[in-house]
Amino acid sequence: MSQSENLLSAAEIVALREAIAAAVLSAPAGMSAGLQDDPVAYLRLVAATRTAAEETSRLLREAVDGARHAGHSWDTIGRLLGVSRQAAQQRFGAPGSFPDGVPAVEGVPERKILSPLTAFDEMDALAEAGRHGWHSVDYGTLFHLVEASPWQWEHRRDLVSIGGRRHRLRDEGWQLIKTMWFPWAYYKRRLDLPAEPE
Repeated sequence: MSQSENLLSAAEIVALREAIAAAVLSAPAGMSAGLQDDPVAYLRLVAATRTAAEETSRLLREAVDGARHAGHSWDTIGRLLGVSRQAAQQRFGAPGSFPDGVPAVEGVPERKILSPLTAFDEMDALAEAGRHGWHSVDYGTLFHLVEASPWQWEHRRDLVSIGGRRHRLRDEGWQLIKTMWFPWAYYKRRLDLPAEPE
């Protein structure tokens, strides 16, 4: 029994596997019906399965980043994946993902790094920084890169969502900060209030 099976019940593992298989079979229009008599449908199945494998691989990388962000060690993550600490770090560690400093660039607003941050304290740190005019422009494991502004900002973190929710947030003035970072999507919104002095 693997470490991951200790964190998920047998029923949850079965449900997850079935959901992935159902998504692969149903996303391409007519996939399931075509498998009855169309040889090309099997090639479409290979293409759909490859896309699903690429996406689950991306989600795994982001989930590992999220676990590191939550303060878990490479040893714990390696055990969960059934590999050594070193193998997990080599496969999923992102060299250079934690910036050492932010050089000043003429004509670009001042930037600084908020770190170390975890999934449990980053939103409080961003709320405080936002009151003083700082807004997130980038993030990664244990840090947010923030940029100065004369305005106050608010930040929010939501579970990755698709479709309507993302559009509703955009309609409410929220800006997505770069791409999603599974399982989170980070947003910011400028307030019509001057930044408070630090």
